[in-house]
Amino acid sequence: MDIIQKPEEMQAWSQARSREGGTIALVPTMGFFHEGHLSLMRRAAELCDTVVVSLFVNPTQFGPNEDLDRYPRDFERDMELVRKEPVAAVFAPTPKLMYLSGFQTEVRVKQLSTCLCGKSRPVHFAGVATVVTKLFNIVRPEAAVFGEKDFQQLAIIRRLVADLNIPVRIVGHPIVREADGLAMSSRNANLDPANRAAALSLSTALQLVRDEAARGVRATAELERLVARHIHSFAGTAIDYASFVDGDSLEAVEAVDERTILALAVHVEGKAGKVRLIDNGFILPQ
Repeated sequence: MDIIQKPEEMQAWSQARSREGGTIALVPTMGFFHEGHLSLMRRAAELCDTVVVSLFVNPTQFGPNEDLDRYPRDFERDMELVRKEPVAAVFAPTPKLMYLSGFQTEVRVKQLSTCLCGKSRPVHFAGVATVVTKLFNIVRPEAAVFGEKDFQQLAIIRRLVADLNIPVRIVGHPIVREADGLAMSSRNANLDPANRAAALSLSTALQLVRDEAARGVRATAELERLVARHIHSFAGTAIDYASFVDGDSLEAVEAVDERTILALAVHVEGKAGKVRLIDNGFILPQ
């Protein structure tokens, strides 16, 4: 497995693979790998001949007072894990290599970036869209795999490649959960084990809503009150949003149907301050 830091070397590596007739699938990550990341790599290997994993904690998608400095990192541990997967190369640049002196270009997907996470993290998705565009230009993949836990991010990237005619197939991969239902996330490392039940309030809220919908409750206003009561019953929780939205447009809906997703973002007390967790899921069987 090759470990590449410089963008120009990554481009040359990818071009050599293409000349040999190979296809590349990219798995963009910020590292601190868990089973969710590893499952993305395995899915990528089903799509193309060659898998490239990018490992880059992207500073431009973190706003002031967010957890850039606290975001967990362990490069050697990550390399130990990824070497066991069908990965041909890891692209692990530094911020200075990705954003040269004088960098001033930004890619923004307008409407999809203003709701849900975009309300409390106004710079986040411009940072995501910009770095993903750069990764596509550097790695030149035929396909890219993203986790569905970041559902809004996935919708934005799909819009991005459609709008800009980027020839990359975007593949979503289902949420991977811990045995107790917690959605796997690198940020879980910052949770306080004593407050695990509070972190589980997201996945249990999803199940509560599904149970109510199965009993015939469709009004999202009623379901929103149920979610708020449930999550706030756990100490140390603060809801960023708990929104019922259309799975395609991400627009808020007043009644649940087959395309309705409950999207959640909740701050939970962690080892050194609040940890922001997200989760989502369709309400009705698909």
